[in-house]
Amino acid sequence: MKHRVLLFAACFAVVGISRAQVPDNLVVEGVPPATPELRGAVSRYLEFRSAVFNAWHPVRREMLITTRFADAPQLHLVKMPGGDRKQLTFLPEPVAGGSYQPKTGEFIVFSQDKGGGEFYQLYRYDLADGRITLLTDGKSRNSGRRWSHSGKLLAYTSTARNGKDNDIHLLDPRDPRTDRTLVEVSGGGWGIADWSQDDAKLLLLEYVSINESYLYFADTKTGARSILTQKGGDKVSYGGARFSADALTVYATTDKDSEFRRLVKIDVATGKHTPLTAHIPWDVDEFEVSPDGAVIAFVTNEDGVGVLHLLEVKTEKERPAPKLPLGTVANLEWHANGRDLAFNLSSAKSAYDVYSLDLPTGKIERWTESETGGLNPAAFVEPEVIKLKSFDGLGISAIVYRPDPARFPGRRPVLISIHGGPEGQSHPGFQARFNYYLNELGVALVYPNVRGSAGYGKTFLTLDNGFKREDSVKDIGTVIDWIEKDARCDGGRIAVMGGSYGGYMVLASMMHYSDRLRCGVDVVGISNFVTFLQNTQDYRRDLRRVEYGDERDPQMRAFLEKISPANHASSIRKPLFVVQGKNDPRVPLSEAEQMVKAIRTHGGKVWYLMAKDEGHGFAKKRNADFQFLSTILFLQENLLK
Repeated sequence: MKHRVLLFAACFAVVGISRAQVPDNLVVEGVPPATPELRGAVSRYLEFRSAVFNAWHPVRREMLITTRFADAPQLHLVKMPGGDRKQLTFLPEPVAGGSYQPKTGEFIVFSQDKGGGEFYQLYRYDLADGRITLLTDGKSRNSGRRWSHSGKLLAYTSTARNGKDNDIHLLDPRDPRTDRTLVEVSGGGWGIADWSQDDAKLLLLEYVSINESYLYFADTKTGARSILTQKGGDKVSYGGARFSADALTVYATTDKDSEFRRLVKIDVATGKHTPLTAHIPWDVDEFEVSPDGAVIAFVTNEDGVGVLHLLEVKTEKERPAPKLPLGTVANLEWHANGRDLAFNLSSAKSAYDVYSLDLPTGKIERWTESETGGLNPAAFVEPEVIKLKSFDGLGISAIVYRPDPARFPGRRPVLISIHGGPEGQSHPGFQARFNYYLNELGVALVYPNVRGSAGYGKTFLTLDNGFKREDSVKDIGTVIDWIEKDARCDGGRIAVMGGSYGGYMVLASMMHYSDRLRCGVDVVGISNFVTFLQNTQDYRRDLRRVEYGDERDPQMRAFLEKISPANHASSIRKPLFVVQGKNDPRVPLSEAEQMVKAIRTHGGKVWYLMAKDEGHGFAKKRNADFQFLSTILFLQENLLK
C-alpha cells in the first residue's frame, strides 16, 4: 500500500532546526535540537547492550548469539562462558536470529528483513568462507524456521503464494532450488512446532487468537494433514508443542480445562490430555525436552516473574532447579550433549544476557556480560509490584520503579509506560536507557498490567475484547488515582507512553484523562481501529479482527469509530509526541499521519518523528538514540517543568 509522507517543512523554521542537522532518513517536525550538553549527559545511557541466545553448536560447546556492536544486532560466536564475542555478520540491517545445521554445524541459516518491514528472508551463512546466500524469494514473508533432526531439511512458513496465507515450505539450504510448498493453508497464524524424530511428520500450530489455537500433524512427504486437538466446544489455546522421542506423545502448553496455560502430555492415539503442572497456578510460558527425553525444562510466569523449573518425565516430579534473580527467563534450548541448558536472563540489575545450567551439577555459568555504558548495574533500582482494584472491582497490578529518595526527595513526576499486544505483559527487568529517567531526571516509572494482559488467566485476557475495549483505558484511570494518592508521587505531573497497542492506550488516555495528564508519547500507535484494520498487512488482518472486532460489521464499525482517538483529537488538550516507522507492516504509517493532522487541525501541540528505514519501532541504534534524546526533550518541556 502506498502512503504519502507528511513533510510540514515550515516546522523546521519554527523550531530552528536546519535540514543539515536532521539525518536524511528522518522526518522531524516540532522537535528542537538536542544540545551538546544533553548528548554528553545521556551518552552513557545510550551504550547499553544485550545478548540474545540463538543456538548451540551441534558438536562443540559453543553458542550463537545476536548482539550489537555498531548500529544493528548481528550474529556472534561465543566459544566459552565469558568468552569473547566473535562477530560473524556485518550487515546494515538487523539480523533476526540464526541456527546451525544440526549435525555438523558447517553453516548457519539466519533471518533478516529490510527497513523494519518484517518481510523476512532466509539466508545461508557458510562458516568456511563467510559467504552469504539468499534462500527465499526476496519478496514474501518467511519465518518460523525449524530444522529436521537429520539436518537435511528446513521447514518454514511463507506468504509467497498470495501474500496472505502462511503456507508450510520445505527446503534443503544447500540448494535453494529444492524449495517446495508442503502444505497450503488458510490464514496468517500457522507455524511449525516440531519434527518427529524420524522426520516423517511435522507438528503444526494454527493460531486463531490468543484464546484459540489447534495442533495438527503433516506428512513430510505428501503434505497430508490431520488434526490432533479437535475443534468445537469451548475455545482452547495451545502454545509450544514437542514430540516425544517415539512420537506417541506430544507435549504442549494449553489452557484446556484450566484458567492458566499448563504443561500437558497428549496421547496421540486417543487425544487424552494429562496435566503435568496442575500444582502451579500460573502460565507455563515455554518449555524444552532434553535430547534423551528424560527432563523437561520449563518457565512459569509468576506475576510477571520468570521461574525456571525442571521436571523428570518418568516420575512426573520436579527436581531442584536453581533460584535465579527476580526477572525474566526465556529462550530455553538444550545442547545435544543433554546436560547443558541455555537461557536468557534479565533482572533489574542485569542486562538481557545468556546463561547456561549444567544439569548434573546445577552450576550456572554466564556466557555474556553485556556492557552498561560504564554505569554500575548494582546501583540500579529494584522494582515493586502494586495491586489495585479497578472501577469494577477487578484486581490489576503495576510494576513501579522509584528514583533514589536521597537524590530526589519529595513527590516525583511519573511516567506511565503501557505495554502493547494488547495481550502483552510488563515484567520486572532491566531498564537500560530508561535508567536515565530514574537516575538523572528523578522520574518514577509505572508499568501497568491492565485487563487484557497475558499472565493472569484466560478470563482476564478477554476482558478488553470487542465492545469492552475501553474498560482497559479505565484501568489506566485507576493507576492515575493511585499515583495521585501516593505520597512519593506528584499527581500533578503524570505522562503516558506506549507503543503499538500501547500507543493506542496513550492516545485513549490522553483523550479521557487530558485534565489529569501533562503529556503523552505515542510510538507506532493505532489511532483509528477501522483504518488500522483496513490497512494492516493482509497476513495480519483476520488475526487482529478476532481481538479488536470486525470492522465489516456495521455495529462493530460504529463502535470502533466511536472509541478511535483520531476522531476525538479535540479532546486531547495536552502536548503529544508521535513516533512512527515508515515501513511498519503492523500499524501503518497512515495511523500516525492522520493523528498528527487531526491534532494540528484542532490547534493542539504535537511533535512528530518518522524514520524512513524503520518499521514497528526503531531497531537501528542511530534512530533509537535520536528518538530517546527527543523524548527526553519532550518530557523536560512538558512533564518536568
